[in-house]
Amino acid sequence: MKNDQLPLKSLYINPFSILNLRLRLNLNLPLNLNLPFLLLSLLMVSANLASAQSGYWQQKVVYDMDIKMNPEKHQFSGEQTIKYTNNSPDTLTKVFYHLYFNAFQPGSMMDVRSRNLPDPDRRVGSRISKLKEDEIGFQKIDWLKQDGKKLDFEVVGTVAEVMLHKPLFPGQSTELSMEFNAQVPIQIRRSGRDNSEGVEFTMTQWYPKLAEYDKDGWATSPYVGREFHGVFGTFNVNITIDSAYTIAGTGVLQNPNEIGHGFASAKAQTTPLTWKFKAENVHDFAWAADTNYVHTQTKADNGTELHFFHLQDSILDSMWIALMPKTVALFNIMNNRFGEYPYPQFSVIQGGDGGMEYPMCTMITAEGTFGGLVSVTVHEAIHNWYYGVMATNESKYPWMDEGFTTFAQNIVLDSINEKGKSNPHSHSYTGYVFSAKSGTEEPLTTHADHFNTNQHYGLNSYSKGCVFLHQLSSVMGQEAFNRGMLNYWNTWKLKHPTPDDFKRVMEKTSGLELEWYFEHWIGTTKTVDYAIKNVIADGSKTNVLLQRVGEMPMPIEVTVETEKGKTIYYIPLEVMRGAKKPDNEHVKWVQSTDWPWTYEFYDLEVKIPFGEIKSITIDASEKLADINRKDNQFPSEDLIIFKAK
Repeated sequence: MKNDQLPLKSLYINPFSILNLRLRLNLNLPLNLNLPFLLLSLLMVSANLASAQSGYWQQKVVYDMDIKMNPEKHQFSGEQTIKYTNNSPDTLTKVFYHLYFNAFQPGSMMDVRSRNLPDPDRRVGSRISKLKEDEIGFQKIDWLKQDGKKLDFEVVGTVAEVMLHKPLFPGQSTELSMEFNAQVPIQIRRSGRDNSEGVEFTMTQWYPKLAEYDKDGWATSPYVGREFHGVFGTFNVNITIDSAYTIAGTGVLQNPNEIGHGFASAKAQTTPLTWKFKAENVHDFAWAADTNYVHTQTKADNGTELHFFHLQDSILDSMWIALMPKTVALFNIMNNRFGEYPYPQFSVIQGGDGGMEYPMCTMITAEGTFGGLVSVTVHEAIHNWYYGVMATNESKYPWMDEGFTTFAQNIVLDSINEKGKSNPHSHSYTGYVFSAKSGTEEPLTTHADHFNTNQHYGLNSYSKGCVFLHQLSSVMGQEAFNRGMLNYWNTWKLKHPTPDDFKRVMEKTSGLELEWYFEHWIGTTKTVDYAIKNVIADGSKTNVLLQRVGEMPMPIEVTVETEKGKTIYYIPLEVMRGAKKPDNEHVKWVQSTDWPWTYEFYDLEVKIPFGEIKSITIDASEKLADINRKDNQFPSEDLIIFKAK
């Protein structure tokens, strides 16, 4: 029987099945649809689900916000509409919002956490517990709707849980709208008003922010002072404020002619003005405002506009003018070495509290030394690569943000300050070794908010995260590592990479297996420690007994120096399933047999007579985070020299 001659009963479609399909998939299918239409619909749904389940996906948002500021009361009201697209393979029945300003209230989780830590951030301490009603921060949702229908929601601290009145199915979009009002807290940490440097408004984490949903589920960590995560999308933000203020922040100003002075000095009259900003492919929006901002600008070599905002002051004026070419240099280096900045502009803003990164801008302190100003600008700007564009979940993987940023910062500062250090990351190594020897180190898998001390959060996220990369360049080889960092950028820009995503890029680039390295360095506190145990003179050759003292295995390089030059004996790990290429073609390179990680000792045969050897050194480049370098060198008073019979 041909396919087009099926019995009539085979064409029967149960209308209740169609109804069930409509309900489950939220399809606008008529009950009397014909068979071809149904089959086509099923194929489309099947294809969408298969696509979502087969590879990477991420959610998408479009924010439209109209904000009206009341500077005298330090309050504002807002209308927010979000078009939210569910690109996940899951049906969503609820959404969550972050209400970060609620952290700045006595008794909040941030307040209690700060007062209970053995080493609280000195900028926070017990200050939140002492805030008065007109000094606290809050974000209050007046009402919230989905596609025009009001929703029920519950606010617990800094998170609002919202039940949708209809499920959001894979591939569908919905409109979430709200009205809210907020009070800007006295500046405590990152956000706030009237900070110690005199900036009136630093508006960060200032609006109800839709939480991210990814393969790990909802990212709803309460705000206790650490990191952030958000949904990529477009922000259309209109801010109405007294015309005496100049605003700087994320995005590009859309109506400079209406404003009259664009980013320049404020008008004399004090009438309300609406600043209209647009930012595309970002996951947050931050801004600052003051009546005394000075604005200057320049461009990076690729045309990126670089804007600078600081309070008018004769000393600051000269420092910030000198900062401009340094910022151009940092963007040029980052664009060439780590990937090209994708946005049309970037703003360096005096925000008055340390330094903090936001998409397309940074809020930094301006007072202090010029060197400090350059350093904080470099660090926070580089975050726009390793936070802004490659937006890892900072709460889960703070080292992928802070550590990668510190690594690039060390390289950029060494270049623009013309230091020429052999290892610009030495300070990071010092911090890591201190942590490793402290007895209280915690693994990099620790959530940013859950470290037992602020000190170890910093040493792990910044120092150990930086060492992770520099040490990896020793494992892969410098040339492969450099290519890998660019490949990582090109593969994962404007996405949310995880450690596994980074690992796969570096494995594909190098051709090496790297699971062992990531497992040990990220998931444990095992340390690297290699030693030369003894040297045995044996006629025309020399035998060197090496020991793996630490629990973490690493491929190592042993440099043997004679009057004629240096020879590097390279010992790969067996679990690497391969070997790197030499970094220096002008140095003699000898690849030895693999070292299985279960073996504590390794006999290295050096085909050089003992009498000709001036020195033997494990890891002369000092890329390994060896916690005891005293036993890495020959000659040494602790070594026993044998002569073979």
